[in-house]
Amino acid sequence: MTHDQTAEVVLDGATLNTAAVRRIAEAGAPCAVPADALHAARFSREQFEKTVRAGVPVYGVTTGYGEMIYMMVDPSKETELQTNLVRSHSAGVGPLFPAVEARAIVAARLNALAKGHSAVRPEIITRLQSYLNLGIVPAVPEIGSLGASGDLAPLSHIAATLIGEGYVLRDGKPVPTGPVLREHGIEPLRLRFKEGLALINGTSAMTGLGALLVERADEQVRQAEIVAALVIEALRGSTGPFQPEGHDIARPHPGQIASARHMRELLAGSGLTESHAELRQQFADRKRPGEEVQRTDFYLQKAYSLRAVPQVLGAVRDTVEHARRTVEIELNSANDNPLFFAGGEVFHGANFHGQPVAFVMDYLTIALTQLGVLSERRTNRMLNRHLSYGLPEFLVAGEPGLNSGFAGAQYPATALVAENRTIGPASIQSVPSNGDNQDIVSMGLIAARNARRVLANNDLILAVELLAAAQAVDVAGRRDRLGAAGRAAYDLTRSIAPALGEDRYMADDIEAVAGSLTRGELWRAVDDRKENQ
Repeated sequence: MTHDQTAEVVLDGATLNTAAVRRIAEAGAPCAVPADALHAARFSREQFEKTVRAGVPVYGVTTGYGEMIYMMVDPSKETELQTNLVRSHSAGVGPLFPAVEARAIVAARLNALAKGHSAVRPEIITRLQSYLNLGIVPAVPEIGSLGASGDLAPLSHIAATLIGEGYVLRDGKPVPTGPVLREHGIEPLRLRFKEGLALINGTSAMTGLGALLVERADEQVRQAEIVAALVIEALRGSTGPFQPEGHDIARPHPGQIASARHMRELLAGSGLTESHAELRQQFADRKRPGEEVQRTDFYLQKAYSLRAVPQVLGAVRDTVEHARRTVEIELNSANDNPLFFAGGEVFHGANFHGQPVAFVMDYLTIALTQLGVLSERRTNRMLNRHLSYGLPEFLVAGEPGLNSGFAGAQYPATALVAENRTIGPASIQSVPSNGDNQDIVSMGLIAARNARRVLANNDLILAVELLAAAQAVDVAGRRDRLGAAGRAAYDLTRSIAPALGEDRYMADDIEAVAGSLTRGELWRAVDDRKENQ
């Protein structure tokens, strides 16, 4: 964590970004709701109450919900109506979101309400703020959202804690909410008109989780490029495919330009890579009419998995940025129903529909799947003696045949690539519900959970590649010729797992390196080495 990770985050309904959500969720950064946001919420509430007092029918306030909209409800039953909604929809099942992800969801819901169009009392907003600042984390089951009307089930589990019901997390385990609130001197809230509906009728579960995934995916792309650069050094590749003219001028996709630039930085100072100009001259010097250059001597045009890194990972970068833009718009949107505006205008619409977030989460899943494919193909190239430019088969350092080296370590990487490919798009899997009132839904939270699954699988795939790359450096005796970035990546790997001599139990090494990648330690190690040069 950098020094500013715990700086205060302002939740004003307009300026929240994915990086700030991550700081709230992971670093416990304190939250502040500015006075003007609370004023806007109070004004919206006043306009809304005037509308109700005027006898104007308002969905979910003086009517039932969904297909029961035609059933009028006596306004005197406001607390009962809102409380029953929260209780009846607290029906999520399955594993609970980890505390970090639950905090991100709370932050997303708070910011949506702080926009000032949901007509909740300021007390609702400040209660969610106190949860984040005091470390009170609702226990939220992962399964149950259809992504329209919003993330009803998971958000209901959060709303239930505001009224002293349901569960909160303590040391990762669910405990009853009531005693925890009493420990903090907090009285449960009595929900009033629309407040139960406003708390649960939004996209904040998929959006809060999506914010974390975008940040983690950005980190994973940078680390995948670091691993790729170490492999290119281990295989004595060319820097030619990364020269700026081919990207900045010839094909200026922003992600591709950034990826190529990063590869140039990572390979700077390497004694193992050579430029295209140097390789062309070597080729000319060695090539005589009628004579073939040995495969191990020919480095000019290497396989796509080595020279197409900017084209593939650059496209992943662009996908991450597209997802970030969409998620940040949603973070700063009022996404429940109905909404209230100055002058008493009431908007009965469908901002709770999560299709924008669902689409980009599926797109992120696709892009991250290809990141894993690319990694596994480079691992295969290092392990296959016919493709590794002189490295021993399976990178065996001991007696070959008696020892299998990395042969077994490749299998989980290959299996995870196949598993990632089975994860199809969720955003097109609409299943009608609620008496066919909700006849097309986004499944956005499922899409986000799918992206999370691929992200986790990729850390294991990259771990195998990183271990293999370090082993390739060892068996070729090339550590001293690595560039600064390559040495940082190699040294971090070796601080976790020693070189493989005789065969040993491999699972622990893979899991340990994957854990380091999940924590972002690889890119920080490389950045630290760069700063200390």
